[in-house]
Amino acid sequence: MLKELNFDQFISEIHAVFDNLPDYRLPSPNRQYSIKDAALGAFSMFFSQSPSFLSYQQAMQQAQGHNNAQSLFGVENIPSDNQIRNLLDPVAPEHIYPLFSGVFEALESHGYLESYRFWENYFLIPIDGTEYFRSSKIHCDNCSVTHHKNGKITYSHKALTPVLVTPNNSKVLSLEPEFVTPQDGAVKQDCELNAAKRWIERNEQLANKRVIILGDDLFSREPFCNLLLSKGFHFVLVCKPDSHKTLYEWVDSFEKSNDLNNFSTRNWNGRFHEHWHYRYTNQLPIKNGEDVLEVNWVELTITNTKTKEIMYKNAFVTDFFLDLTSVATIVQAGRSRWKVENENNNILKTKGYHLEHSYGHGKQFLSSTMVTLNLLAFLAHTFLEFVDYKYQKIRMTLAARKRFFHDFTTLTKYLFFNSWEHIMGFMFEQLKIPITG
Repeated sequence: MLKELNFDQFISEIHAVFDNLPDYRLPSPNRQYSIKDAALGAFSMFFSQSPSFLSYQQAMQQAQGHNNAQSLFGVENIPSDNQIRNLLDPVAPEHIYPLFSGVFEALESHGYLESYRFWENYFLIPIDGTEYFRSSKIHCDNCSVTHHKNGKITYSHKALTPVLVTPNNSKVLSLEPEFVTPQDGAVKQDCELNAAKRWIERNEQLANKRVIILGDDLFSREPFCNLLLSKGFHFVLVCKPDSHKTLYEWVDSFEKSNDLNNFSTRNWNGRFHEHWHYRYTNQLPIKNGEDVLEVNWVELTITNTKTKEIMYKNAFVTDFFLDLTSVATIVQAGRSRWKVENENNNILKTKGYHLEHSYGHGKQFLSSTMVTLNLLAFLAHTFLEFVDYKYQKIRMTLAARKRFFHDFTTLTKYLFFNSWEHIMGFMFEQLKIPITG
């Protein structure tokens, strides 16, 4: 766990983890670059959101005898892009995962995550998969393979990117990923559901923090729900009629006999009134059969009161008992799932992190390890938004994320800064930001 909540301590923790990254090379007196430098170099590139960051620092080192990769991130010898790829290919992403839990623990222990506590003091963690690579030609042993009806074959990489969310804050906190990749000894291809099971197994200690797992219809299956309950997690998961025919037969039966609970509210959205209609009931079998798991079901339909247009309709299953005091809150939790896509995956793909860019495919773990380092950079930025006053103010002043990182890259290309505090102080002063609070 981080002893102090600042950038230097964050980098120090990264160093502690990267010091233990495995090096499978044979001993050699001519070895110039370490695995640690390769990982730090990749992280600094993702942090700065500049593919040219390291080449700029190499040029500065030659011209001035020092560089910002060393002073800000601790890179001793700057490797080239190809050297980074070669060195990191054998390194599994699991070696980096402790940094994610470490940041979570540090922020929580210092009270920064109290605002993320939801109903009855629960944390909300949506689990969602995202594709970050697709090709009809380039592939490796870790690719998922899709055979199309027209005979075409495509290769892809997917990852689960769980995050901590809250309905009232757009800021999400990245947790360690899990990759959809062929498993040793497995006959069938891997899938998001199996990846989610592995993530839950590896992170079962989170259940002690009172966690509700959110997910789409893919995850509302009896084995996964039972796994969550066995580990101490709660769940609110999307439940669609096509994939839960038995459950919806019960819903229809209750509807016909007037045993289905209903209530409505009228809400103003700032432009027009909405009609929110809830239907819910408890203890429905999640599938056909004997001794199957019983879940509680709720559906929300939102309609424009003037046009009668249905603006939203979705249903969820949960292990929480549903009544008039809990239904709306449970639905609010379930609807927070979209944040993993909008506030995480979308930002990673469109706001400078370029998640879908292939930074290297490799023969072993390169693709997944580079994605993990990219997610770590995103986590570092979120961490700074919590704890670094100057970073917060500079980001607010510059407004656009792209503008901040453009300025950061430009400054570090031409000027040397001996510390993170130095560059933040310089930007703070140049922008003439008043000190408040």
